[in-house]
Amino acid sequence: MSDAAILFIVSAPSGAGKTSLLGELVSSDERLLVSVSHTTRARRPGEEDGVHYHFISVEHFEHLVAEGAFLEHAQVFDHYYGTTEAGVRGQLAGDRDLVLEIDWQGARQVRQRFPEAVSIFIAPPSIEALRERLAQRGQDDAEVVERRMADARGELSHYAEYDYLVINDDFSSALEDLRAIVCAERLRAPRQALCAAGVLEGPLGPVHGKPYT
Repeated sequence: MSDAAILFIVSAPSGAGKTSLLGELVSSDERLLVSVSHTTRARRPGEEDGVHYHFISVEHFEHLVAEGAFLEHAQVFDHYYGTTEAGVRGQLAGDRDLVLEIDWQGARQVRQRFPEAVSIFIAPPSIEALRERLAQRGQDDAEVVERRMADARGELSHYAEYDYLVINDDFSSALEDLRAIVCAERLRAPRQALCAAGVLEGPLGPVHGKPYT
């Protein structure tokens, strides 16, 4: 892992707009990547293997679990999702920051291995707004929407475990909040000192996160 690379964890209940927000964020920030997770669910219209997810069988997923390949993995509804540790460490070895789009269970697992990770929770403005968004997507029947609502309430109860909370009431405002978080984390003194060590190591000595004396 590069000393300057940042690992961001982003979680949200289904329907809160996380995927759309991250898609827009990454498309406008060439230093930011979204990690591609593995899943056993079927591809949705417009999704590409290796781009949106690595779509694999249950048997293959269970084999990877047995090998200890996953940094985190969880069951969501009737499907499995997971992120390989080798994939994350390989991407962080470069000079680009990485986003993990995972649920609260996965976030807990990742923080155990990467305690320096920056975590962000995206929430809807209200439960009613979330229900309306899920219904308007037209991807699920009424029974599945109710299941998603039940899971959303459980997901929302874990917001306090995160470093930042973004309320997606207005898409543009929420996007700017995410950009501000990314910018602020990149500007933290220890990271900036690593990026500009040649400038900062002057007569007063190296900074490396410590104040001048």
